[in-house]
Amino acid sequence: MPKRDAHLQFQKWAQEYGPVYSLILGTKTLIVLSSDVAVKDLLDKRSAIYSARQDMYIGMTLCSDNLRFLMMDYGPRWRMVRKLVHALLNVEAARSYVPYQVLENKQMLFQMLEQPDQFLQNIRRYSNALTTSMVFGWRTATYDDPKMIQLFEGFGEFAKINQTGTAALIDFYPPLRWLPDWVLTTQRKARELHKQERALYVGHWLNAKNAVRDGTAQPCFCYDLAKSQKDQGFSDAQAAYVSGTLLEAGSDTTSSTLYGFVQAMVLFPEVQKQAQAEIDRVVGSKRLPTMEDEPQLQYVRGCVKESLRWMPTTILGAVPHAVTKDDEYMGYHIPAGAGVLNNVWTINMDPVQYPEPREFNPARYKDDLQNAAEAASNSDAHKRDHFTFGAGRRICPGMHVAERSLFLGISRLLWGFEFSPAIGADRKPIIPDANKLTQGFVCMPEEFPATITPRSKERAAVITTEWKEAEEALLDPVSKQWKQVPEGMSFSAHGKL
Repeated sequence: MPKRDAHLQFQKWAQEYGPVYSLILGTKTLIVLSSDVAVKDLLDKRSAIYSARQDMYIGMTLCSDNLRFLMMDYGPRWRMVRKLVHALLNVEAARSYVPYQVLENKQMLFQMLEQPDQFLQNIRRYSNALTTSMVFGWRTATYDDPKMIQLFEGFGEFAKINQTGTAALIDFYPPLRWLPDWVLTTQRKARELHKQERALYVGHWLNAKNAVRDGTAQPCFCYDLAKSQKDQGFSDAQAAYVSGTLLEAGSDTTSSTLYGFVQAMVLFPEVQKQAQAEIDRVVGSKRLPTMEDEPQLQYVRGCVKESLRWMPTTILGAVPHAVTKDDEYMGYHIPAGAGVLNNVWTINMDPVQYPEPREFNPARYKDDLQNAAEAASNSDAHKRDHFTFGAGRRICPGMHVAERSLFLGISRLLWGFEFSPAIGADRKPIIPDANKLTQGFVCMPEEFPATITPRSKERAAVITTEWKEAEEALLDPVSKQWKQVPEGMSFSAHGKL
């Protein structure tokens, strides 16, 4: 197993051994699925037995105290949490959060005008503020918010720890767990990370819970969560990790995908021009694109899908599934307890399904009118747009919200800005390497510079006016939080205490 870029080794093995192969890792077996058909046949069609998790001592026990939804084993507690999460993230609920998305998007655009060299920070604040609004009812107004910085740094460390060879050794050879921390420092790091993370998540949850009790909360997931806790009696720690898991997933994956999109625009200027031409034809130069424009912006919809395919954040399917009983597939015996990995990178880069897979080509989707959920549930595996959201009962429940956030982000960034390579000290363009990715089970492009400029003074003025008017009308001048419940949103969709 390589120390970095494991996705390339998994791809190489798939080319050599086919769409289904296995690895013997210590005392455990890992089945690797590297084709769309194999994922559909097993993780989707046989999800009743392919939705469990293997024992993950570092990630679930030490880092998460057995509370993290992402790694939770399939059973009654997982189903309870999944039901709560579905209430926040189903397609109908996703539509109700558009006021949050629109506001945060306007601030991101304005910050791109003011500080274009900090585009990663602008993107991260956008995704984080949107997620905190939906989950907790309050927004992150600035990037230098220490709790947001802790979230991104902490989740990055969590992803790294759980992708290291040491973590795998401890998971695959259980007797090693009895060794002291000074021998296996990964265990000490995991415990320290959990202590910091738990304090962050519990603090967020208790603040939201108190706001619900005081009647000062905005519509948010924690309104439902507080009601469910009252009815079902689960602990504050469990509630904190349910809401915290949504926070880390929504903040990190959406921002990483948008960051990858910016890189694609730098590398593929002809795509940028074609997308902007479509936007100009449909929207014009006097207003920002809206969700109502989406049906007429098929090429931009393709940019969203291609961003998720071309730079998959869950590059090896995040966390492997596990099979609960012996099974047979393609003549292979799959033993009960085996891990089952959705090899997302290899599937998304299939040259048969996606010719020239490292080319960013939104035209692949010119006839694909499905949203991500419809594509994932399509009975024809070849008609799925990408596999970045996972599969089966473990599929990302936030795909509806993510698609809307990405469409608004991508369409408006293209409407307002030009993206080009940064110029180095030698006066030559700095071309980012699309194959240099951060390490961990959730990844993004390695940091790169870019030049981001407004397409015109007229468009810059629209962006400035839109943000200033929204800021004055909707936000408290001191706290920068919503003055009142956003128009079109109500607590009726979130239950009552």
